Amino acid sequence: MKAHDPAGDSAAPESGDHARLRAMPLTDRSTLRRLASRYLPRLARLGVLALALISFAPAPPRVVLGPPQTVETHHPEICVHTRLTDEVEEWKIQRTLALVREMGAPTIVEYFPWPYVDRGEGRYDWTHSDRIIRHAENQGLRVIARLGLVPAWARPPAEERVTSLTYLTEDYFDEFAAFVGAFVERYRGRVEDVIIWNEPNLSLEWGGRAPDPDAYAELLRQSYAAAHAANPDVRVLGGALAPTLETSGSAMSDLAFLERLYELGAAEWFDALAVHTYGFTAPADDPPDPGVVNFRRVELIREIMVRHGDADTPIVITESGWSDDPRWTNSVRPGQRIAYTLDAFEQVAAWPWAEAVCIWNFRIPVDQANRRDAYFALVSSDFTRKPVYEAVQAYARGWDSPYLP
Repeated sequence: MKAHDPAGDSAAPESGDHARLRAMPLTDRSTLRRLASRYLPRLARLGVLALALISFAPAPPRVVLGPPQTVETHHPEICVHTRLTDEVEEWKIQRTLALVREMGAPTIVEYFPWPYVDRGEGRYDWTHSDRIIRHAENQGLRVIARLGLVPAWARPPAEERVTSLTYLTEDYFDEFAAFVGAFVERYRGRVEDVIIWNEPNLSLEWGGRAPDPDAYAELLRQSYAAAHAANPDVRVLGGALAPTLETSGSAMSDLAFLERLYELGAAEWFDALAVHTYGFTAPADDPPDPGVVNFRRVELIREIMVRHGDADTPIVITESGWSDDPRWTNSVRPGQRIAYTLDAFEQVAAWPWAEAVCIWNFRIPVDQANRRDAYFALVSSDFTRKPVYEAVQAYARGWDSPYLP
């Protein structure tokens, strides 16, 4: 005879897990209960500990602007290229700029990319830019603003496979110029120097296309007009050419590119010339040679300017330096880097036509993200000051140092 189910025929069926548990042999169920009684309290304690750790984790440092600072230096030609555009934590922006001031560098170059602030239809979000400018001012630093890159809507469609952030067609030169004008207007009286584009003589920086000095001259013309309409006193820096001997489609010699700019009458569209000059493995006093890329290549740039009647236009070296990367063939030893860097400052101080030399770079937010740039930096991502920082600081501040002769 079939046994009667006390729950009735209409009782809901057991869940699969419950049924499997009831089907287990008693010994297995006993094992599960024993394991549960042993480990569940431990797991509970770990959970409580984790919550406690989260609760007591240090909050990000509170950012207080503090009283205005001034830069103490014996060498106003010292400048550094910061990378604060990529820094998202405000306290790190403040700490970086404080270290720049403490080192004795009165000037920074900072990148303000168009797509980072563009919100379409002539609207901009200046929140991050405002933060950088505010902290730079508070530290007593002069800012040279480097402007460039392209928002997605101004680049060719993705199906054309040319979506590089550096791809700007002439159809949108006026839009870029409008951004330049908006930037200059917003920071009028606070930022008095703007660089138009970066290394346009490299395909990498020209949207993967062959470098085109004629197109860059037109971009410079429109940007110059927009900048001066916003602030007649602003200084527009043209060029920022990469030092290179290449003659292929991937690059154009900086000397040839500049010659063409003068042929096009572009001298009317920049107030100062931005120059990039790196030492690589050569010391700072290595003599200039058209067939060599070294620090004094800037003297060949100067010769072109003089030959075209532009001797009164100053040069600002907005990128320079040496790397001490032990795995790179174009680097030097740390001691050589210190000596060459200090010699470069001495060279620039002796050139009446050169205003500053800006070391690439001061600090990279994440060293591992760009190993090559990290070995150019003066300060590591965790704010450890490298020996080259200590040497530049002693030189700038007039202190005794074992790094100085």
